[in-house]
This record gives sequence, structure tokens and C-alpha cells, in this order.
Amino acid sequence: MKLGRNFRTLGVVIMGLMISGAVNIAQAQGVVPGTGQKLTQVGDDFEDTKWAYYPNFPKSSSNIDKRVRAPEGRSSNGRTYGSDYRGTPDIVRRVPTPAGGLEGSKGALLLQSMETGIPGRPSYKMQQDDFMFPIGSRLGYQLHPSWNPSAVVRVYLPEWDKWDQKTGSSFGFRISCRTTIPDKDAKKRRFSLFRKRRNPMKVEPYWPGFFIQFNSKTDPKFDRDFAALIIRCDNNGQDVVAKQILNPGWWTLGMSVSGDGKVHYYAKEGIEDLTAADHIMSSWPYGFKAEKMSSFFFNIVSRDDNKHWSTPWIIDDAAAFIKR
Repeated sequence: MKLGRNFRTLGVVIMGLMISGAVNIAQAQGVVPGTGQKLTQVGDDFEDTKWAYYPNFPKSSSNIDKRVRAPEGRSSNGRTYGSDYRGTPDIVRRVPTPAGGLEGSKGALLLQSMETGIPGRPSYKMQQDDFMFPIGSRLGYQLHPSWNPSAVVRVYLPEWDKWDQKTGSSFGFRISCRTTIPDKDAKKRRFSLFRKRRNPMKVEPYWPGFFIQFNSKTDPKFDRDFAALIIRCDNNGQDVVAKQILNPGWWTLGMSVSGDGKVHYYAKEGIEDLTAADHIMSSWPYGFKAEKMSSFFFNIVSRDDNKHWSTPWIIDDAAAFIKR
């Protein structure tokens, strides 16, 4: 009997370790993006046939010349807008959903740019526009990591001959996070009643996410066209090459933030919902722990030479979720 009790005790311990291990693995991978409660006030499925976008050119280029040219572009339903930092894509248009898209989807969104720098002043360098999906301004509050917020999108990669034939990043899908860090540049120091020095703090925004890089066969380094999925970034701020993309078509991308401020990256080929098996990596980007998530957005990259269009990117069912 004593031996039996020991075995029963051992069994309970082993079961406890198994459950603990499963919980730890789940925490390490975060919540699967796209699970939980969908925030219906945020994102868009582009099914409204009257959907329209008003670009309000000229666009902003605050990232280059500190010029904000208000008002920024905005969709007719108020769910999306162009950035006052980099500017809105040149083409934002509802289009028929490409073949193989989500069942029942009739509309998707085309994003494409040529002039991605200062309006009328080509830089002849790779520049980018931003296309924003606000969360904080739509809900009236930002999302706390304890709510396990996530963002998901379906992205259509066109045939290789339709890409801008230049090796380099072409598209980004990112989330807006913020954290609090010591303000090393502050000129004034604060003191408590006991005259102990306190380092002033500041809110630091950062934007983890995915980039899709084209590797063109016009480049001597490559003997065929293909793409790479790149994650920004690891704990040290380094970009990580996550997957090779050998065939065009639909991909599903998603990110979630867990209660410990970690960002979790998921991706799969096709349009199916993400699962735990689609987890790629997790990190505290730049060593930061997220305290809030306020939006998700897309980058459209071009040569900014007034000659070459960016790759025509199509997105569908851009959505945000929480799981409390």
C-alpha cells in the first residue's frame, strides 16, 4: 500500500509537471492571433461595395522633412487612414478578391505606391508609405497586454513578374506598441523629498512586425525569383529571416502580445486560421516589454524615383482580437 501511495503521488507530480509545462509552452507562444473576441469596431473586410478612400494629397513626409500635410487620407467608413508620418499609399482601392481567397469574400484592398518620399521631390532611395488601422481612436482606449491583443490579415502575393524587380523589402505588416524607458536625454533630474535621484522616464513607441522581402533573379546573387518573410525583431533589435516564400499566392500573418509584454509572430501559407503550429518566434523587441497596443498598419515600399511602381499588394480581412 505504501508503494502504491508513492506511485499515486508520483503520478500526481508528473501530471502536475505536464500541465505546468503545457502552460509554460502556451505562455511562451502567446495567444494564437485571431482567437478570442473579435473587435468589431476595428479592422475591415472590404465587403461594402460603396467602400471608398479619399487620399487628400499631397501626403505627409514628416519622417524626412518634418512636414505634416493635413488632413491625411481616410476611408469613407473611418476605419482606415493614411499616416501623418510617412503618408498614404498612392493607390488605395477596393478590388475583387483574388482567386483562392476566403470563402464568401467578394472584396479586398489594393495598396500600391510610386511616390513614397517627399511629394514632387524623388529621393531615388527606397521609401515607404503607411496605411493605418487605428485601435485606440476607434475604441477610446488602447489594448493592455493582459488582454492578449492580436492582429491578423490575409495577404495576396502576386505572380513574381508583377513585383517591382528589385531585391529588397516590399511590404510590411506591423503593430504599434509603447513602453516606458529611462529618458537618458532629459536635461532636468527629479528628486524625491529625501533627495534621492530619480531617473525621468519617457514613453517609447515601437513597431514590431513582418516584412516581405523580394529576392529578384535580376540580382546576380539569385538564380530565381522568391521572397522571404522577415520578422522585426529579436530582443536585441536584429531582424530575423523567418521563412522562404517560394510560391506566390495567399498568406495569413498574425501577431499577439502577451501579459508579459512579449510579441508573438505567427504565419502560414494559405487562408486558413492560424493555429499553435504556425508559431514562428516570440521576442521582447529591442528588449522592450509592451505596455499598450494602439493600432496595426501596413508599409508599402517603392524606389521613390517617379518611375517604378511598388509591387501591387492586396490585403483582406484585417482584424484585431482580444482574449481575456
